Amino acid sequence: MSTFNTLAFMDQASYLWVRASGHVHAIQLTWVYRREVNLDEIRRTHDALARGIVGRRVEPSRFPGGRHRWVASHDLPGVDIEKPRTRDGIADWFEERAQRPVDPEFGPVWHLGVLPVTDYGTAVTLIASHTVIDGVGLCGAVIDAVTGVEHDFGYPPPGARTRRQALREDARNTFRGLPQVGRALGAVASVAMQNKPSFSRDKTQRPPKLPKAERKKAVVVPTATVYIDLAQWDSRAEELGGSSNALFAGFAARLGERFGRSHPKTGLVTLNYPVNDRTENDLRANALKGMDFAIDPAGVTEDLRGVRAAIKQALVSGEGKFAEQERVFPLTPYVPVSVVSRLPLGAVNAADSPVGCSAFGDIDATVTRIDGAESDYFTVRMVEQNLTADSPEVSSGELYMTSGRVCGKFFISFRAYQPGLSNSKDWLLQQVTETLEEFGLTAFIE
Repeated sequence: MSTFNTLAFMDQASYLWVRASGHVHAIQLTWVYRREVNLDEIRRTHDALARGIVGRRVEPSRFPGGRHRWVASHDLPGVDIEKPRTRDGIADWFEERAQRPVDPEFGPVWHLGVLPVTDYGTAVTLIASHTVIDGVGLCGAVIDAVTGVEHDFGYPPPGARTRRQALREDARNTFRGLPQVGRALGAVASVAMQNKPSFSRDKTQRPPKLPKAERKKAVVVPTATVYIDLAQWDSRAEELGGSSNALFAGFAARLGERFGRSHPKTGLVTLNYPVNDRTENDLRANALKGMDFAIDPAGVTEDLRGVRAAIKQALVSGEGKFAEQERVFPLTPYVPVSVVSRLPLGAVNAADSPVGCSAFGDIDATVTRIDGAESDYFTVRMVEQNLTADSPEVSSGELYMTSGRVCGKFFISFRAYQPGLSNSKDWLLQQVTETLEEFGLTAFIE
């Protein structure tokens, strides 16, 4: 029914969300060097990226209910060399670059910037549309570019099909897929019940209703990153009877409690994890499955055995839950834009105020060699563009954490927003610092 360059249903859903809402989800990679970088090598890596998996963009189907396709996009956005800043300006520069537009259809799909840092070294950052690639995929693209691995995905150039040819082919494929759509309709009720919120918030827990004039005001969610010595992190996890993953989950639950994201009756905090299932030669942009599980934050600073058991159980039960959700994916091309625009992308149990957690685990150090040699600091984080105060991503608050093990450090990047509060970076860092202290951890804070 489909061709090799047909978007997966999840990727088409991501594209529809961008077009319906105007909001863009992106992946940001950051590097910090305590020296000057090799700009020639960075330019070579930049040019190689354009010939890899990010060298593509979405070409929408003109047939109603049709499947969108990938087309080649080898345009070089260029390496942006910024004016030097001092060391304390690195984090602000990363945030500024995170808001520089990317677009999965019209481009640029990605962009790369370099910041000389006075009396310190250099910062580098890469931003790519999440509709075109996920975090694991983007790290893989950089590794390929750094090591000189080239691909020929065979994507056609934009506009390779005539309008008549495109309509005919897409109509034929759409009609062939109707039995799949019929089966998806039969699964809607069970999936709706599966994702039904477990509670409704009372008036005291609901975010304040904003005046109409305030709802469309631009919002930039505060972010922060901490780096913890990997030996210290692993030692603390072992002391608490857990693993690295369990300590991260416990930390997320404790921080979630601070941000008012616990269940009003049970006190449990729901953690929502995207689980990567990317395989070799996988051309999906978002090779992800979702799982969620609830953690009691009360005792996690003393004992992580319960958290460890909850993660194991979630990995088992999550497979079945996601398989059920996949049954409705064929409906994606038929969802009206008016409906899509009112839903947060990938929301599962959103009324339970989950804490988003992306755990990358051990990251191949090759990805840190953007200039040919290993950086001192590296992170992966999710960013969002074009948000307003009434955007579904933040209208009920947001707490999202990304972690990884690389360069001898455990990094955690945070995004946090609560309607009606100050939402400053200092406010976020205070909560993070106090939570680190509860776990007996020390960190370098970006």
